Amino acid sequence: MTLNDPAAPLYADLAGDARVSFEFFPPKTEKMEAQLWSAIETLAPLAPKFVSVTYGAGGSTRERTHNTVARIASETPLAAAAHLTCVAASKDEIGEIADAYWDAGVRHIVALRGDPPEVGGTFEPHPDGYKSAAELVDGLMKRHSFEISVSAYPEVHPEAASAQSDLDNLKRKLDAGATRAITQFFFSPEAYFRFLDKTAAAGITADIVPGIMPVSNFAATQRMAAMCNTQVPNWMARLFEGLDDHPASRQLVSATIAAELCRSLYAGGVRDFHFYTLNRAELSFAICHLLGLRAKAAVDA
Repeated sequence: MTLNDPAAPLYADLAGDARVSFEFFPPKTEKMEAQLWSAIETLAPLAPKFVSVTYGAGGSTRERTHNTVARIASETPLAAAAHLTCVAASKDEIGEIADAYWDAGVRHIVALRGDPPEVGGTFEPHPDGYKSAAELVDGLMKRHSFEISVSAYPEVHPEAASAQSDLDNLKRKLDAGATRAITQFFFSPEAYFRFLDKTAAAGITADIVPGIMPVSNFAATQRMAAMCNTQVPNWMARLFEGLDDHPASRQLVSATIAAELCRSLYAGGVRDFHFYTLNRAELSFAICHLLGLRAKAAVDA
C-alpha cells in the first residue's frame, strides 16, 4: 500500500521523517512556570529543530521572555528562539534586547511587527522604532547573524489591504534576510496548499512552515481565529458541541482533528510542523507520535 492509498491506515508505518518545533509563552506565576517546564521536559525528547517563546509589549513581558529563553538556552540541549516585535520600543532598545539574546547564546529570533498593546487598537510605530517586520529583520541582520523566522498568513492578515499586498509584505521580510516563515494557525489543508501555490508564483523559495494549534478550548480558539482572520469550519463547532464538561473526550477530539490536518499536510509533502502548544505537552506529543516521531532517550553530556 502506498502513502496515499485510501485502504491504508492513516498513521501506519510513517517514516518518522517529520521535523517539528514548538512555541511556548512566558509564565506569569510559579504554577504556570512549573507547567511550562513540565511541557518542555515532555517535548524535548522529540528533538525539535527549535522551541520559541512569545513576547508582548511592555517591560515585564520582555523580561519574562528573556528569562525563559535564556534558561532554555542554558539548561537544555534545545535551540531556543526568542520572539521580538516592533511594538513600543525604539531601534536602540530593540538593539539592546537583541545584543542580550546574542550574549545569552540565542541565535534564532522570531521577528514580528507585533500587535498593539490594546485589543482592537491599531499598530503605531515608535517614533524612533521600526515601522514593519521587514525593517526589524533588516536591523537585526545588520547587528548579528541571527537565524530569523517571520510570520505568514495563509488566509491573509486581517489588516492587509489585499491578499497581494500581504504576499508582497511576506516577500519583503524574506528578502530582508529571514530564513523561513511560520504560518498563523489554520484548519484547512487546502488553505495552506493554495497559499504555497501563491508564494511560489511570487518567487518565494523559503520554507513556509505550517503553524498547528491543537484546540484545547474551542470558545477561546474561535476568539483568536476571529482576531487573525482564520476560518473555523462549522463541522468543528459541531464536533466540540457538548464537550465542555468532558475534558478527556475534548482532548481526544482535539488531537484527532489536529492529527488529521497534519496527516493531510504530510500526504501533500509537508515535513516541517510548528506547534502552538499553549504551554501544554499532551496534544502536541500525541500528534507527533502519530506522525511517526518517537522520543529519544536522554544522553548525558
